[in-house]
Amino acid sequence: MNIQAPRGTYDVLPDQSAKWQEVEQKINNLCRLYQYKEIRTPIFEHTELFQRGVGDTTDIVQKEMYTFQDRGERSLTLRPEGTASVVRSYVENKLFGMPDQPVKLFYTGPMFRYERPQAGRMRQFVQFGVEAIGSKDPAIDAEVISLAMEVYRAVGLKQLRLVINSLGDTESRVAHKKALVIHFEPSINEFCSDCQTRLEKNPLRILDCKVDRQHPLMATAPSLADYLNEESQAYFDEVQAYLSSMDIEFVVDPNLVRGLDYYNHTAFEIMSDAEGFGAITTLAGGGRYNGLVEDLGGPESPGIGFAMSIERLLLALEMEKVEIGQSNNLEVYVVAMDETTKKKAFAVVRDLRLNGISADMDFAGRKVKAQMKSADRKGAAFVVVIGETELESGKVALKEMATGEQQEMAFEEIAASLLKKKSLEE
Repeated sequence: MNIQAPRGTYDVLPDQSAKWQEVEQKINNLCRLYQYKEIRTPIFEHTELFQRGVGDTTDIVQKEMYTFQDRGERSLTLRPEGTASVVRSYVENKLFGMPDQPVKLFYTGPMFRYERPQAGRMRQFVQFGVEAIGSKDPAIDAEVISLAMEVYRAVGLKQLRLVINSLGDTESRVAHKKALVIHFEPSINEFCSDCQTRLEKNPLRILDCKVDRQHPLMATAPSLADYLNEESQAYFDEVQAYLSSMDIEFVVDPNLVRGLDYYNHTAFEIMSDAEGFGAITTLAGGGRYNGLVEDLGGPESPGIGFAMSIERLLLALEMEKVEIGQSNNLEVYVVAMDETTKKKAFAVVRDLRLNGISADMDFAGRKVKAQMKSADRKGAAFVVVIGETELESGKVALKEMATGEQQEMAFEEIAASLLKKKSLEE
């Protein structure tokens, strides 16, 4: 029986995992600098969380969720995004009671959406995201956007475009909603069934429709920018001022609409301008979600966050021809001449590892020549060959592969010698 990975999933093989590890390490380092702490939430949640938190008019809830009943006939869903879970945890664990607000959190983990698989968009995918909950200061909006941009810069991406918009407060959105209904209603029968449903429930979502994006009414739809009240406009102006103070370039796009119901005020996306990336260029997206904590049973706690696909980040690296995860950290390959010396080689490898030195040896019974070729393929910096002569003398030659230079030393001196070389290089 030939069993393959389910459609829309894939294996991260060893030759690729080094790239993932480097990206994740850089993310962790940046979050430490920005003082965002890691949170890990369950991979599945009660379905109601996403219906209430993400919004029952969204494509995610209506079409893309992996929902099932457990043996207790409870409806559970594999998480399609991270914000709802983090906010649920924030409320359930009363993080709003912590003395230092906002609570600044980050997560990295698999998400699940049932959609047509394509490059960089799979049914199981990995997201990195941050949430800053408990502040309505426009400066925290700018900080969150800055962190997102820094992740891409840290891995070497350059062809980026930051697009921002304001979705306004409740008052602004209500006024804009009325204008959208008036605009679309006379011709709503020309739109897809989803848009027809959205007209009354959430007409702003029509602007995000992928089916009717070329309809003439889309281009002439009322802009939310024209309906922002004074308070919303002032908030958006402050966010822009903070971004400019950090020399972060951005474009204001009045038509930018995020696909989740909980967004208000600041919304943003980061695009790749790399040639050959494809029609969908969005790498990351996020925004402010004042009111979501209250919707999930907590006190008033304004929040803002973003999420980015690690797969799409790696795709952007490929398009920009940026190489990461290429360093081979094998420091020593220990060659055993025969079975008699293999146990000593094994002991040397273990001692090196205990001293924090990456070491390996042959486990396939190969001849010395084949072992040397293996050391070369693995990119070993040094090789130690152990034969009967070395066993009798208690000394071994440490050979540097790049130069061919050899240095004789006692077995117990190998680790110390390598550690000294490393310290000099650093």
